[in-house]
Order: sequence, then structure tokens, then C-alpha cells
Amino acid sequence: MIRRLFLLLAFASPLLAQEEGFTPLFNGKDLTGWVNVNCAPETWTVQEGMLHCDGVPTGALRTERHYENFILELEWRHLKPGGNAGVFIWAGPLSAPGQPFLRAIEVQVLDHAYGKSDWFTTHGDVFPIHGSTMQPFGRHAGQRSFPSEERSMASPQWNHYRITCQDGTLRLAVNGKEVSGGENCTWRKGYIALESEGGVVDWRNLRIKELPGGKATPEQTAPLWDGSLSLYDGRSLKGWTAGTGAGTWRAEDWELVSPGKDGVLTLNRKPGDFRLQFDVRTESKDATAPLPVCLNGQALPGQATGKWTRYLVTRTGNQVECRPEGATPETGQPLTVPAGPVEISLKSDQPLRVASVYLKALP
Repeated sequence: MIRRLFLLLAFASPLLAQEEGFTPLFNGKDLTGWVNVNCAPETWTVQEGMLHCDGVPTGALRTERHYENFILELEWRHLKPGGNAGVFIWAGPLSAPGQPFLRAIEVQVLDHAYGKSDWFTTHGDVFPIHGSTMQPFGRHAGQRSFPSEERSMASPQWNHYRITCQDGTLRLAVNGKEVSGGENCTWRKGYIALESEGGVVDWRNLRIKELPGGKATPEQTAPLWDGSLSLYDGRSLKGWTAGTGAGTWRAEDWELVSPGKDGVLTLNRKPGDFRLQFDVRTESKDATAPLPVCLNGQALPGQATGKWTRYLVTRTGNQVECRPEGATPETGQPLTVPAGPVEISLKSDQPLRVASVYLKALP
């Protein structure tokens, strides 16, 4: 009884008013309603009724569905000083090209011990990331809105965020007072996500109140999830078989890294028809290399450079098309493979990095 009373008191917050229309966004028991985008299962867990993130790898946990206009309330605390995390608003379903993060408007969740500078604070900055745009309110640098007051509490104390999103305008209240935000946001309809970025963070009392919407155009709306699933968990080679010796690939947070000595990393399952997505870049900005992805031992046609490039690979029957994202289908280079299950492997004789490896099974 004493423990139960303690937990009730610990979870009570004077900032969580009895306002009508809110529904829980987290049930306190499991991750129902949420999707692990590109992290390991161990990254996001439920502990004593709280949503817990251990910060490894860098990535995101998002809602199953889109939201347009709403009020989002939540509480967070960093368990270790100097932690970094965030809330992604109107986010895309998968990581942005060359990034572990989702395209979104980010509401910063940063502990004071992280430090401060002329271009960020630890009190609730709001800014667009990786393709999104926003006109910031008040004091700002570029599109980054700085808070008008310093109101957040340091680790391990709890903080309360109230994020109001209406027709492309986002307003953030920190511990009871509005401090930052912006307008003319694009996207303005999409997923809500929590960010893993090194910080050990507890989240609780996540709830949402949806507001009338329906004004977002297709151009202002994040794409819906197409069924693609991550093939890499960001902290191990689980699901893959690595070769032995000096050429072995290694897991390095959100990237798979090749030392460039012909090491082979093979996916443990063989899909049939599929769409594969991956990002690749060479270690040197001046270097180029063949693509490291192989199907039944055949390297895909294309080139890795010193800049992150996203490739899309579609396999139907014995035909394979491989092209950079954004290129027309006619620019893709064809490859023929035998009908039936296909072995997918990674191999490179040059140092390079691969990220955002997602596979969608096709009917």
C-alpha cells in the first residue's frame, strides 16, 4: 500500500489540469499505439508505468497514425546530466536521407549539463529538421525559435511540455508558460515521435486532445508508412551473419561501417519480391565506390560517393531496378536475378557507411 501511494504521488502533476477531451497516448503497460522506427527493442521499454529510453541508438519511436491539429501534453526527465532527446511533431514515417532522425518539427528535450551556445538552449527550442520548414516566433537563429524564458528543470527533475499545434502553427509551453514556437510549418500533418539521442530519459503522462482539422494539403502532409521495416537495430548485427577476419562489418550507432577489406555481411532471411531502401556514403569525401549491396552475390549497379545518397531497389520476379531516390524509374539500371528467394548481403573493398536499411515485402 505504501509503495502504491508513493507511485500515485510521484505521478501526480499540478500542471496536468482536468481538461476535457484528452486521451492517453501511452497506456503505461506496453508500446501499443507506437512504432519503433529504427532502434533496437531494448531502446524503448516500459518501466514502472513510464516509457523509458536508454538513448542507444540514435533513432525514433513514433505513433501509429497521423495527427494534424492537437494539444499534446507530456512529462520528461533526463536520468543522467547532459542528456539529449526531443519530440518530433508532424514527422515522416522513416528516417530522413543520411540521418537517423525523422523529418519533422523538433521540440528540443535537452538537459542543462549539455551546455549552451549562441545557437541552442536547454529550455525548449523549436526548429524544423531535415526538410521541414517553419517561421520562428520571437528570438531566433535561422528557423530555430529560442525560448523567451528559461523554465526547464535539470536532471533528474521532471518537466512538463504542452505543445499546441493548429493549422501549421506550433506553440510550446514549458512548465506552465508558453515560451517558443513558429508558424507556417511544413509539414503540418504527420506522426508524433520521441527521439533517442544518447540521453537516458523517462516519459510519462503522455496525452493528446485532437482539434478540428482537415486543412492540410497533400504537399503539407507527411507520407504514410508504406510497410517498410528496418533491417538494422543500431546496436548489434542481429539478423545478419558477419564474415570473420579484418574485413568484418561493425555496428556503429545508426550506421553499419565497412573497413573496406572485402568483409561480407549477409541478411539471415531471403525475401521474395521486395522494395529495399538504403543510404550510403564513402568515408572520404573525394572517394567513389561501387554500391555495397549485393543480391545473390551480384553488386547492385550504382555508385557511392562522399555524400549520403539514398537508393531504392525494387525486385519483382527476376527483374531488379536500382536508382537513387528522386531519379525517374527510367534512370534506374536493370539487373537480372533468378526467380525465388534472394540473398541480400553487404560487401565493399573500400571504407564506407550504410544506414537506413529498410525492406518492404511486395505481394
